[in-house]
Amino acid sequence: MNFALNVAEFGKVLIITKKNTVHSSTNHAQGGIAAVLDKTDDFKTHVEDTMVAGANHNNRKAVGFMVKKGPLAIKRLIEFGVNFAHHNGEIVLTREGGHKKRRIAFIGDYTGKEIEAALVRNVKKNPNIEIVEHTTAIDLLVDQGTCYGIQVINNEKIQNLFAKAVIIATGGIGQLYKFTTNPKISTGDGIAMGLRAGLKVKDLEFIQFHPTALAVPKAKSFLLSEALRGEGAYIRNSKGERFMQQIHKMAELAPRDIVAKGIYDELKKGPVYLDMHHLEGDEIKIRFPQIYSTLLKYNLDLTKDLIPIAPAAHYLCGGLEINQKGGTCVKNVYAFGEVSYTGVHGANRLASNSLLEALVYSNEISENIKKSVKSQSNINKKSNEIENQFKSPSYKRNSSQENKFIAQLKLQLKNIMWEYAGIVRTTSGLNHGLKKLSNLEFKLNKKFKQNETNENLIEIRNMIRAAKAITLSAKQRKTSLGTHFIISES
Repeated sequence: MNFALNVAEFGKVLIITKKNTVHSSTNHAQGGIAAVLDKTDDFKTHVEDTMVAGANHNNRKAVGFMVKKGPLAIKRLIEFGVNFAHHNGEIVLTREGGHKKRRIAFIGDYTGKEIEAALVRNVKKNPNIEIVEHTTAIDLLVDQGTCYGIQVINNEKIQNLFAKAVIIATGGIGQLYKFTTNPKISTGDGIAMGLRAGLKVKDLEFIQFHPTALAVPKAKSFLLSEALRGEGAYIRNSKGERFMQQIHKMAELAPRDIVAKGIYDELKKGPVYLDMHHLEGDEIKIRFPQIYSTLLKYNLDLTKDLIPIAPAAHYLCGGLEINQKGGTCVKNVYAFGEVSYTGVHGANRLASNSLLEALVYSNEISENIKKSVKSQSNINKKSNEIENQFKSPSYKRNSSQENKFIAQLKLQLKNIMWEYAGIVRTTSGLNHGLKKLSNLEFKLNKKFKQNETNENLIEIRNMIRAAKAITLSAKQRKTSLGTHFIISES
């Protein structure tokens, strides 16, 4: 939406989403957005914190670029009407894991929701931007290394949409895993679509598992923000002991991969809890209203009770490889956000850098596209010439039994990925996982024809394609690094 508002000044923009406008990972972001906004902070420290969290696997140039653009990105959000927490005219900043300074701008514990709401308001007022909901992208329309648009399904009708530029901003892959903080739409569609179109991918093995998802059976996908620990929450084991001090000098505020691995190991001995009862209760209720009220639904009081936690798949650090202008190896195709690989996150994302990355790169890409689309005045003529080359599959209405079959495949895939390509991996396990994923693909292809499609079929095909790519990437990295933890079997 930030990108759309930028480019709407010189062209018409169509935003396609397979669900509702607000069903996105941005909407789920509780913590905030990181930027150097305090006089005691500086760009160098933010860069170093990002590099350390990313196990120095980051592209330092890309990190520096993002960090230096951070304050302007925050200013732009404020201009859009985002009302960050402030006191005496100054933005109030919090701290999260891996940050040496307080540099997280926030709004309660629902920052992403407020950012998205402000952007939606601005988008809906803009006559050059159209949002089409409940529309599923099938594939990019690519001919000889150039993209002319996308093929979509809307109301059971398949159509080709032509454009001067196509931007993939489809988010992450959390729904490939049994436990995740991601919304239901995060099924790796952009990764799979990109691979089919010949786009390059990088660092898919680096999947961040958030340390503190609520571990209550009925509370699927509920994240307990990093900011809780930033404000002083402890992590305790089944004996009531803190254990992170023995693992890392920053204890509960260590980078996410370290905290997640520590909790994962401790869970083998018994439950693990988040504890805030030593802090001021009224302040906690004010600072984290959404988390506090949600926990009450499960008979848990954030100010008094030990809150059961466990790691869950959270963020893809790699993705479709792009350059600093957001371009891919296919002409007219761009990507940003979680689906993209910029080099910023390295082997493990620093908390609250994701919203910053999405804003900085969507700003930058809009400048690049403004220049490139001006030289494409003949795009519509060319599209008409080659339109017949893009064959459309036939739409298939599934029976209830066929939908049940697909649902079972999805569940099997999630279990395979959690067991073999999860927090801790082995080479033999990854090989075993690849074989199981190939078997799922075989079953699917045996049941359905390749030229048949529908929303449910597209999703499971994308999930299998993305899952295989992630598992293969993990298999190819022989040593542990950041979020990729592989143990020796010798």
